[in-house]
Order: sequence, then C-alpha cells, then structure tokens
Amino acid sequence: MSILAWTWIIVGFSFALYIGVAIWAKAKTTGDFYVAAKQVHPVLNGMATGADWMSAASFISMAGLIAFLGRDGAMYLMGWTGGYVLLALLLAPYLRKYGKYTVPMFVGERYYSQSARVVAVICAIFVSFTYVAGQMRGVGVVFSRFLQTDINTGVMIGMAIVFFYAVLGGMKGITYTQVAQYCVLITAYLIPAIFISVMFTGNPIPQIGYGSQVSESGAQLLGANGYVLDILDKLHTDLGFAEYTHRGAKSTIDVFMITLALMVGTAGLPHIIIRFFTVPKIRDARASAGWALLFIAILYTTAPAVAAFAKTNFIQSVNGVAYEDAPSWFKNWEQTKLVGFEDKNGDGIMTYAKDPAVNEIKVDRDIMVLANPEIAKLPNWVVALVAAGGLAAALSTAAGLLLVIASAVSHDLMKNVISKDMSEKTELVWARVAAGVAVVIAGYFGINPPGFVAQVVAFAFGLAASSFFPVIILGVFWRRANKEGAMLGMISGITFTAAYIIYFKFVNPSGNTAANWLWGISPEGIGSIGMAINIVVTIVVSKLTKEPPQDVQDMVASLRYPRELAK
Repeated sequence: MSILAWTWIIVGFSFALYIGVAIWAKAKTTGDFYVAAKQVHPVLNGMATGADWMSAASFISMAGLIAFLGRDGAMYLMGWTGGYVLLALLLAPYLRKYGKYTVPMFVGERYYSQSARVVAVICAIFVSFTYVAGQMRGVGVVFSRFLQTDINTGVMIGMAIVFFYAVLGGMKGITYTQVAQYCVLITAYLIPAIFISVMFTGNPIPQIGYGSQVSESGAQLLGANGYVLDILDKLHTDLGFAEYTHRGAKSTIDVFMITLALMVGTAGLPHIIIRFFTVPKIRDARASAGWALLFIAILYTTAPAVAAFAKTNFIQSVNGVAYEDAPSWFKNWEQTKLVGFEDKNGDGIMTYAKDPAVNEIKVDRDIMVLANPEIAKLPNWVVALVAAGGLAAALSTAAGLLLVIASAVSHDLMKNVISKDMSEKTELVWARVAAGVAVVIAGYFGINPPGFVAQVVAFAFGLAASSFFPVIILGVFWRRANKEGAMLGMISGITFTAAYIIYFKFVNPSGNTAANWLWGISPEGIGSIGMAINIVVTIVVSKLTKEPPQDVQDMVASLRYPRELAK
C-alpha cells in the first residue's frame, strides 16, 4: 500500500482511539475536568505526563535541532530533562501537598492576594498560548506531508480533534487519551530508529548503535567504514561545516543560558505541574514523577541517534545528485515547501554546503524526524506510523495546555475573582467555553507561528522561567516572600523577556544576531535573565514592604516541616 493509504489507516485508527477514550472518560464534575478526580494510577499518570511533556518539539523538532546544531543541540536534552528533575524533586511534592492544582491558585493563596492571582492567570494564558502555537504548527507540518493537505488545513483538522476530547473529557479524558498517545508516539519514535541502527551497525539498540562501527552492509550503504559519528564528521568537514561532534557556533554563555532557561522554564510550566494533582496521594506524585522520567528518557536517549542517522542519510541522499534523479522523499517533501532546490550554477546537480553562495538545498529542520523513514527507504507503514506519532505528541501537549487556559479562565478568574457564588455546573460550562475559544486562538497561532516548532517552544519556556518559577520556588522555600514582591517580580520578569523576544523576532529580525544580543544571549535563552530579574525584584520588594501574615508564614513552614507547628 502507498504511504497515503497507510497514513489514513494508522492515523484514523489512532484518532478513533483518542475519541473513544474521551467519550469513555467524559468529565461529569469540575473535579473530573480539572484533576481527573485524583484517581489516576501513578504508572498511568507517569505515562500521561510523558506524553504531555514530550510535545511536537520533542518528537518532531528536537532531533532536527541536534542534527543541525551538532553538539550544541545537547542543550535541549540537558535543559528539558534537567528541568523535569528539578520540578519532580523541588516543586511538585510541595505543590501537591499544598493542594492547589493550578499555578494561579497557588499564587493567589500563597501570596494572599486576588491581584496576584490575576497576574498569574495572565502569565499562564500568555505562556500556554505561546507553547501551544508550536504544537499546532507541528500538527500542520505532519498533515501537509502525509495526508496531502496544506499546513493550514492540517492545523484546522488538529483543532477539531483537540476540541472534541479536551472540551468533552477535561483532565479525565485528556489523561487517559495521553496514555494512549504515549504508546503511539514512543512506538513510532523507536521503530525507525531500531530499523536504521540495524541497517548501519547491525545493533538493534539505537543508543548503542549511534556510537558503534558500521557493519559490512552499513559500509556498503554509506560508502565508508568506521564509526557512525566519524563518518558524519567527515561528511560535515567535506561540505565546509565544522565537525558534527565538535562545538558549534553558539557561545558558551548562550548555550548555558538556553539550557538554564529550559530547565527552570520546565519547572514553571503550568500544564506539567497540574499533572501531579491527578494522583490520590503525595507519595503517588513522587512515584508518578519517577515513572514519567523513565518514560521520557526512552525517547530522549534515542533522539541523538535519530539525529545522527537522519543527518547522515540526508547528506548521502541529496548531495551531488542530479535534480531529475532526486529521491522520491525529496520530491514528496518539496510539495510542502519545507525542502527545496535552487539551481544556482545551472548544472542541475544538487549541492549541499555551508557556504550560502554554494548551497542549493533548503531544508526545514522540523522535517528531519518525519522524513527520516522515507530517506532511509523504510517500509511505508513505518513512514505512516511516524506521522501518527508526531500527531500524538503535538495533540497530547496541546490538550494539556488548553486545559490550563480553560482552568485559568473558569476557575481562577470567573469562579474565584468575578463570581464567587458560581455553581459547579456553570463553572464547568465556562471551562468548556474557554477551552473552545482557546482551540480557535491556538489554531490561529499554528497557522501564523512566530518561528519553527522547537524555537517557539523555547520561547514559552523562557516566559515560564521568567514568570512562574521564581514565585513558586520562593513561595515554597522563603516565608518572607509577599504579595507585592510576587506581583512586581512576575510582571518585571515576563515583561522583560517578552519584550526582548518580540524585539528581535518581530520588530528588528534583521538585527537578531549575536553581535546585537544582550551579553551575547539569544532570545531562546533570555528567560534566564528574566528569571534573575524576577527573583531580585521579588526579594527586594518583599524586604521593603510588609511581611506576610503569620498564618501564611506558618503554612509555608508546614509544607516542608510538617512537625514544626506542633512544637
């Protein structure tokens, strides 16, 4: 069967599965809608958290980033996984014990202020919409190639699917749907990696094959003997690039700041924090964090291998090939305008090189994972499976983010600020209306994204780092943090970070170079500075203004020292 036929079958089956699960797990109460009634098993919650966490950026874009950044791409691996450890150890158990299942709820209660709650609501919506734009873009990329639609149509189809199971099922429906999506995405990620690892090295474990010598059949396939990474290094240097395994063009300070922004941004992401409230007990929150880290590690340790395999195959399949003899994968993806050929010297031969004057091949890094099975000439069903995996990754995270937006509007704003006597039924209606409106806005950002998938997601992490992480960490570990400090800290941190990103991405994109950046820090890493500004402002203002009420300070102490109040 053709790739299109296989894609319709596999994607259709997976969508039917998601919708069926959503109907089965339909939310009937606000407890179901917001936290799945706190009845999810830790292993299942770990799996759902893994799917929620591993977005289109992880599945579609991360290996592509590593493929083109080389060693510098490790900052995404270190930042995202390190941030999850930070969240699991330092924040999640304490927030779970506190019992407030949204970040605005925690901020409003901890900082004893409705104004602080409203500021947190605005930040949560801003961060979530930035993040969800990358997910919807990922959905559009997958549909544009594999179901032969344009990207905009693909985004609208994704909107319809997410609308159905997010609005109908709430957190209960999303959780069990994400369990199914994790199974789909991890299978889709591992199978082509295993195939290619066997083809190159004879080893079925990609993490080991990535660092192995090529086999006899692999040597014939690649036209070279030696270690996989040595062969890729030589391909790079022959084309004028730096060696793949050596340090890239980014400065040390920028790599450090991006890694830090991704770490602390992870710990401040509201759609991940809320997942620790869907389990029955505090110890279950810790257990589900451990399971989630295991499930995440399976994909994250495979990504460098996928990146190296895909980049090697990509170079081998197009460089020096006559355009009329271009492989079928290139012609297929060319229709999406995500790859292209410009015959600069008129010889009809495709040339890939570092020098822009010589390079004739345009390639969007977001296609590397999705095109990888086609480039490697794997069976059509594997190609279709990867498409289903990419959709599962994007839709699972999009649903989690939309729920954050819905809960911020319905529970934190409408129920706790505007209309405190609102009934549970009315609140549930508001939650579903907010989720529906959020789907439409997310679709718009998916059609008009501010960057490629992983870059947009990196911006979201920077915004989370500069707004939520400081007030949460100080709220848990420093009794003296007060409402004035928290509000001004959040406002100053996110304003600085957003202004920096907007300036270099929209106001002055031509000046988006290291020479013009503050201390050489790119927009992807500026969230680290925004976080520092937030912390400094929160501490200084808290010291200069009235300390929190004693009952608030006692509550903060009880989060970490449960026996202190009994003394």
